[in-house]
Amino acid sequence: MLTPTHYPLLETVDTPHDLRKLPESQLAALAHELRTFLIQSLSVTGGHLAAGLGTVELTIALHYVYNTPDDRLVWDVGHQTYPHKILTGRRTQMPSLRKKEGLAGFPKRSESPYDTFGVGHSSTSVSAALGMALAARQQGLSRKVVAIIGDGALTAGQAFEGLNHAGDIDPDLLVILNDNEMSISPNVGGMSQYLARVLSGKLYSTVREGSKKVLGVMPPVWELARRAEEHMKGMIVPGTLFEEMGFNYIGPIDGHDLPALLKTLHNLRALKGPQFLHVVTKKGKGYLPAEQNPCFYHGVTPFNLETGKTLAGTASGPTYTQVFGEWLCDMAALDERLIGITPAMREGSGLVEFSQRYPARYFDVGIAEQHSVTLAAGMACDGLKPVVAIYSTFLQRAYDQLIHDVAIQNLPVLFAIDRGGLVGPDGPTHAGSFDLSFLRCIPNMVIMAPADENECRQMLYTGFQHNGPAAVRYPRGTGPGIALQKSMTALPLGKAELRRLGHKTAILAFGSMVTPALQAAEQLDATVINMRFIKPLDEETVLKIAREHDLLVTLEENAVIGGAGSAINECLIAHDVRTPTINLGLPDTFTDHGSREQLLAECGLDTSSIISTINAHFQTETCQITPIRVKSH
Repeated sequence: MLTPTHYPLLETVDTPHDLRKLPESQLAALAHELRTFLIQSLSVTGGHLAAGLGTVELTIALHYVYNTPDDRLVWDVGHQTYPHKILTGRRTQMPSLRKKEGLAGFPKRSESPYDTFGVGHSSTSVSAALGMALAARQQGLSRKVVAIIGDGALTAGQAFEGLNHAGDIDPDLLVILNDNEMSISPNVGGMSQYLARVLSGKLYSTVREGSKKVLGVMPPVWELARRAEEHMKGMIVPGTLFEEMGFNYIGPIDGHDLPALLKTLHNLRALKGPQFLHVVTKKGKGYLPAEQNPCFYHGVTPFNLETGKTLAGTASGPTYTQVFGEWLCDMAALDERLIGITPAMREGSGLVEFSQRYPARYFDVGIAEQHSVTLAAGMACDGLKPVVAIYSTFLQRAYDQLIHDVAIQNLPVLFAIDRGGLVGPDGPTHAGSFDLSFLRCIPNMVIMAPADENECRQMLYTGFQHNGPAAVRYPRGTGPGIALQKSMTALPLGKAELRRLGHKTAILAFGSMVTPALQAAEQLDATVINMRFIKPLDEETVLKIAREHDLLVTLEENAVIGGAGSAINECLIAHDVRTPTINLGLPDTFTDHGSREQLLAECGLDTSSIISTINAHFQTETCQITPIRVKSH
């Protein structure tokens, strides 16, 4: 089934305009070809597989019924959009997916006019689509707007903020709930399919609106009729919540039944006002390994088509995520006050084992980053020791709560910040480029960045023991391969570590940059300081090293602006130390997707680039004092 090299229907569809030329009778065959092509393609490139397999029929139906790109499709998150990319002129580019200068892994406005809104974070689709619907209304356009949101994304507050606003102002907007996990799935069947066709049909809509006008002059009668309608629908469908928010709820219907989808979407396209369509799909549909383990196949590296096993696996040591997961279990065994919290990232943040061993002390709050932080603050107020496991890029969504609810009250909440720095193929929406900058300006924060796996473990212990807010920020993937010590010792707060003593040049390295700093230092005979703490900064060591060397170079995998290097600059200026200083870090741009190694080189943060920058300084050096400067690549 998965071995064709030719796709007779799919290869005729370069745009949705071509798709709309096909008779409906051929769409099921097209869906089979599209699903097979997607599986084969991602077996080579890797990427988000399970979600896309579940939206094949829905994607075909949407582009078939709606006049895209003039009609707007707004996809949530983007994990489910690979079929959309394939049908919108990018089929032949799929081998470049998530590679440098290739297709992005998420919708990207600069990539295609069919990508109406750039995403990467969850739960933005309703708000963005509502904005587009209001823009169309403001400009007097008849354009249709559709938001497609997953049931997981519906756990976020922003989704409900958008729904609440939409239901209040009566826009022409269709919200499609792509439900692939909710327990309502058994309701998909003959009755609900029939009900969906009835509720989306012109007759029902006409009678419903006409009844409003007739019965509206008799309020008690109209209220009785309205309640009767709601109770009748409520006995069969779970739409009461969305009805109360002002939407006309339709469904649930089978998201893999193309005839039902087409009929329902045709009906809905003709309706005015806010509409809500509930479709039920299966993650990993059409590929048995992905159906059986959709979580594992959510995001995959290249894999064997026949066995489903990944082809990657060269990493020799534990990832930083695994180091955190092991530490969390070890610490929980020592301190019953420890609570693990994650905003829907159990697997990604390394909490699987903890959730199994300590289920009563584990809280997955869904895609609700703000809630996760304030929940931790509330726990900390009453004697617990919460650990919030969160990606750097997702912590951005809870910045106010971090400041207002945790830091101002100086509460002992530990933030285990994963994916600090560049993340490679996932691109700028997932890169942890800014956390050192936005954390270090917050009073009461202690901020650490480990140079290796064992230091990460010890820093987590240090942060947990600290009686105030603390953050340990570590990168994606594996470290340099340092063995873990089972024992845990709190590090001296705000103290750096001399890793190598050289002369002339001193490299002050933070976190993941310690390893390339040491490699560069071997060729340059430079001093290397593992700074360890971004806050509090080891000013004593910084000033001593600055006075003993001709050049300081700060290294960080974070935005140069406002980052750890800026902290060094501020220290030198405050003490009137004028040692020439170069700040190396991420430039003032959004770094696109590619391999992590490619991106580090592009930003001047690989070993050879560090060496070149330092050599260039001494080649151009004069007798004049060189000012502090930011190196921009």
